[in-house]
Amino acid sequence: MKITFADSRPADATLVAHVCNRGSLPDGLERALTEGASAARFKGGSGQVFEGFVERDGTVVRVALAGAGSKDAENRNINCEKAGAALAGKYLSSGASTIVLDFEDSGLTGEEIASVLLGLRLRTWRQDAYRTKMKDEQKKTLTDAIVVGAPGTAQTAWDVEEALCEGIEFTRHLVAEPANKLYPESFVAQCRDALQGTGIEITVLTDDDMEKLGMGALLGVGLGSERPSRLLAMKWNGGEPGQRPMAFVGKGVTFDTGGISLKPGPGMEDMKWDMGGAGAVAGAMVALAKRKARANVVGVVGLVENMPDGRAMRPGDIVTSMSGQTIEVLNTDAEGRLVLCDALHWTQKEFDPVAVVDFATLTGAMIIALGSEHGGIFSNDDDLADKLMAAGKSTGDKLWRFPLMPEYDKLLNSPIADMKNIGPRGAGSITAAQFLQRFIDKDRPWAHCDIAGMVWADKAGQTWDKGATGYGVRIIDQYVRDVLEG
Repeated sequence: MKITFADSRPADATLVAHVCNRGSLPDGLERALTEGASAARFKGGSGQVFEGFVERDGTVVRVALAGAGSKDAENRNINCEKAGAALAGKYLSSGASTIVLDFEDSGLTGEEIASVLLGLRLRTWRQDAYRTKMKDEQKKTLTDAIVVGAPGTAQTAWDVEEALCEGIEFTRHLVAEPANKLYPESFVAQCRDALQGTGIEITVLTDDDMEKLGMGALLGVGLGSERPSRLLAMKWNGGEPGQRPMAFVGKGVTFDTGGISLKPGPGMEDMKWDMGGAGAVAGAMVALAKRKARANVVGVVGLVENMPDGRAMRPGDIVTSMSGQTIEVLNTDAEGRLVLCDALHWTQKEFDPVAVVDFATLTGAMIIALGSEHGGIFSNDDDLADKLMAAGKSTGDKLWRFPLMPEYDKLLNSPIADMKNIGPRGAGSITAAQFLQRFIDKDRPWAHCDIAGMVWADKAGQTWDKGATGYGVRIIDQYVRDVLEG
C-alpha cells in the first residue's frame, strides 16, 4: 500500500475515515453520522468501526469511524494499530482503491498516527501471487491511503514505521513462499535484492566453506537434499565505529520433511515455514538498514533443506560440530538445533557480539505449551530476557520465559558422544534450549526464542491476514530502539 500525506482532503474522495478516541467524535460530522454511530453503539473502542453514507457537494461519500480506545491506555500504540488494521480489513476488497484518513481534530499525536498507518499497511499485505482465479469480490482493491490533517511530526514518525513495514512484509513474503521457490540459494538471492543499496555487508558461506570450518552439524542436516546449504551473514554498521555488534541468529530450514525420521504426511506442507526464524532475522535487517538504525547489528541465518535420500543423515549417526563437540543424532527431525549450534558458534567466533539472540521454529512442544499467543524465551541473562520481553509486550509480539537448569541439561547426555540431539518426551522445548546453550561461550549473554507457534496463523489476526504473520521482526527492531539506540 502506498501512503502519502496531503494538505487537504481531495475533492473527489469517496471513502473517508476518521480515527476517534473512546468517547469522542470529530467535529463537523453530519447528523446522519453522529446519530448513526450512537444507534450502532459506536464508542471508539479499540478496533471498533462504524460506517455511514452522506452526500457532500453532490457526491455520495462513504465515511468510516475507527476507534483507537482510551487515550491513556497502557497499550496505546497497539490500540492505534488496531484502528488502522480494522479499516484495512473492512475495505481491502471493498472495490475502493483509495482511502482518505482525516486526522483533523482527532486528538492523536504524530506517533499515534504513525501507529494507525502501521496497522493499516500491515493488514493490507496478502500473498496473492499464485492465485489466478479469484472472484472480483475477493481481489484486493485498496492500494492507496492519503493522510490529511496530521501534525508535522506524523510524517517523520511514519518514515521510521514505513521501514519497519518493509521488513515485516519481506519476512511474510519469505515465510509464505513455497519450498520449490524458496530454498537456501534463493533465500540468499532474495536477501541480496532486498538489501541492495542499504549499505549492509553480506557474507555467504557455501558447503565447501562450511566443511573447511568443520560445520558437520549444519551440513549433516542438508545431506539428503539436492539443494546446497548456505550460511548468510548480514552486517549493519550504524553505530559507533569499532563498537562490538549485537547478533541475531535465525534457523532457516526452508523445508523440513523430518529427514529419515519422516514426519507424518498430513500437515507436512506447513513445513515450508520452518525457516520462520531466519525470515524474522532477515526482515529485521531490512527494517534496521532502511531506517538507518544507530546501532551495530549482525544477522546470521543457517539455511538448509531437510530431505530423505540415500545420502541423508540417519538416526544413530554422530556428527561433529564446528565447536568440536560431538552429537549423537537420535532423531533427524530435531534438525533445527543442529543448524543453529554451528551458526551460533560461528557468529560468536566471527563477530564477538555483545550478546546473541536466536529465533527458531524449533519445537512442536512449544506450540503445545503456549499455542499461538506467545513465543517462548530461554536465556542465561535476566537483563537480556527482560528487555526482549519488554520489546515483545510493547509491540504485541509477546514472549513468555521458560527455565534453563542443570537438571534438564543432563537429559541430553549420550553414552557414546558429547550429547544427544534430543532428550526424553517431557520438557522438549527446554531440552532443545539446553542443547543450544552448550554452544554459547562462557559469560556471553544469550537468549533463545522458540517461535514455532507464531510465524504462521490459521486465521486472520489484528494486523495480519491468514498465513505468514511476520512475527519476530518487531521484537528485534524494538530491542534495538530501546537498548542499542536508547
